[in-house]
Amino acid sequence: MELKRLNKAISETGYCSRRAADRLIEEGKVLVNGQPVEMGQKVTAEDQITVNGEVITKEVGNIYLIFNKPVGITCTTDTSIKGNIIDYIGYPERIFPIGRIDKPSEGLIFMTNDGDIVNKILRAKNNHEKEYVVKVNKRITRSFVEKMRNGIPILNTVTEKCKVEQIDPYTFNIVLTQGLNRQIRRMCDYLDYEVRELKRVRIMNIKLGSLKRGKYRTFTGPELKKLNELIADSSKTEEASL
Repeated sequence: MELKRLNKAISETGYCSRRAADRLIEEGKVLVNGQPVEMGQKVTAEDQITVNGEVITKEVGNIYLIFNKPVGITCTTDTSIKGNIIDYIGYPERIFPIGRIDKPSEGLIFMTNDGDIVNKILRAKNNHEKEYVVKVNKRITRSFVEKMRNGIPILNTVTEKCKVEQIDPYTFNIVLTQGLNRQIRRMCDYLDYEVRELKRVRIMNIKLGSLKRGKYRTFTGPELKKLNELIADSSKTEEASL
C-alpha cells in the first residue's frame, strides 16, 4: 500500500496547505489512528487522520476557483476576522486562497481545496508571473518607470527587474515574479509615490477578464491544463525551495 508523508496526505484532503499542515503537526494538533505523530511521518490511505479531534477525509473533488477580491476583504481562512475571504465567498465546500492580496487591494486570487497545487504555485523559485494595474497619486515620469523596471531597494534587498508600462498619466501596468510583502506599494513609496488603486489582473496564464468584483467562477478546462503545465517542474524543486 502506498505510503505518503503526513503533511501531503492532509493537504490532499483539502483541509489546508502542506506548510499549514506542518504547523499543525508541530503544535500537536494532529493524530493518526488516535496516536501522536512526528514530523515526516508517513501514512497510508487506511490510516485515520484527525486534526483538533476532527476526522478529515477527501469527500469532494478538487475545486479551483478564480475570485475577484474587492477592496476591504482580508485573505485569511480565520473566520473570526471580520471581512475574511471565506465568509465573503460563502462557498459550500472547504476552500482556501492561494497566496494573498492585501486588504486595500483588489483583483484576481485563486481559491482551492487542493493543497498540492498551493505548494507548487507558491514555491518562490518557479518565477510565476503576476500582473497588476496600479494608479498613483501624481504624474508618472520616464524616470519612475525606468527605476521601477530596474529594481528598488526594499526589505533589505533589491527587487528583481520587471516589466513596467505606463497606461496613462497616473496609471501603469507591472508584471512581477517576486512576492515580497506589499512589494508594489513599497516600491512606489521609495520613489515618493502613493498607490491609490492596485488591482491584480493576471496570474500566470489566467486572466481576471470581465469577472465582476466580488464574484467567482471555476477554472475552464484549458486554463487548468495550461496551469498544470506551467507548474509541472515545481514538484522537482520542493526541497530546494524550503
